[in-house]
Amino acid sequence: MIVRACMLSLILLGAAQPAPAQTYPAKPIRFVVPFAPGGGTDLIGRVFAQYLQEALGQPVVVDNRGGAGSTLGTDIVTKAPADGYTLLLGNISLAFNAELYKKLPYNAVRDLGGVSMVAVQPNILVIHPTLPAKTFRDFIEAARARPGKYAYASAGLGSGTHLAAELMKMLVKIDIVHVPYKGTGPALNDLIGGQVQLMVSTFASALPHVKSGRLRALGVTTLKRSPAAPDVPTLHESGVPGFDYSTWYALFVPAGTPRAVVDKLNATTVQVLGRDDVRQRLDAQGVDASTGTPAELAAYLKSETAKWGKVVRATGARGE
Repeated sequence: MIVRACMLSLILLGAAQPAPAQTYPAKPIRFVVPFAPGGGTDLIGRVFAQYLQEALGQPVVVDNRGGAGSTLGTDIVTKAPADGYTLLLGNISLAFNAELYKKLPYNAVRDLGGVSMVAVQPNILVIHPTLPAKTFRDFIEAARARPGKYAYASAGLGSGTHLAAELMKMLVKIDIVHVPYKGTGPALNDLIGGQVQLMVSTFASALPHVKSGRLRALGVTTLKRSPAAPDVPTLHESGVPGFDYSTWYALFVPAGTPRAVVDKLNATTVQVLGRDDVRQRLDAQGVDASTGTPAELAAYLKSETAKWGKVVRATGARGE
């Protein structure tokens, strides 16, 4: 009789608990962008968060937590409650950091749950317009003639903008000086101001400055030219055969988040990124909307981590 009563109590208790998918979200959502305001991840994140908020019917509050190549913001999410109220807009840096930082307080593959891919974009090599180089080949010749003369900015040690530039530097055999910043925004500001001479930047961040004439574009980092800047040749065309680098962005939650919540976030992401107006806003920044399943994202993060670990070891890069 006691056992039966206990079982009945448990059943009633379970029935009293609302299903996560039916009640989620019931309060504001924290949307962690692990980079400083003004960079490519931030710009994409704010567009996505705006429409995600509209679709979910709850505030989605962007929280910029930049520093240490996205590890500070990522750590916050991995340690947050696994309830769907703390989201992460991670990017390719998640794949770099496993090798860059020997004592990370988390394991991204283990401690994050994938929701969906969000976007992919090529990067673009830009220089200060006072430099005489009109093409990438011009720049290579100038850099070889004056080793150590030119400085390139990055969003930080171990960032994609750092590793892409180091790979380019290694392949074309030039000596240029690395100046790391805490985010793409501050790096571009100093490039525009002439404190540094060049940068491999995300399209979303650099393209407005190229269009305004404050920066000059020398090359796109993917094998194909970008529709957002069709007149800019690729580095592959311009002296670095096979050079192919793009930045991806994806939505993650803490590992262990209920499957019903993950599925709802995935379905909402697919819905948002399928809208013509959202795609048009991203297209204008040189960004391609891209979605997928949680399982596909989990597998992709694992494969990217293995791939970029080899590149990091080859360049000898280390995180701050």
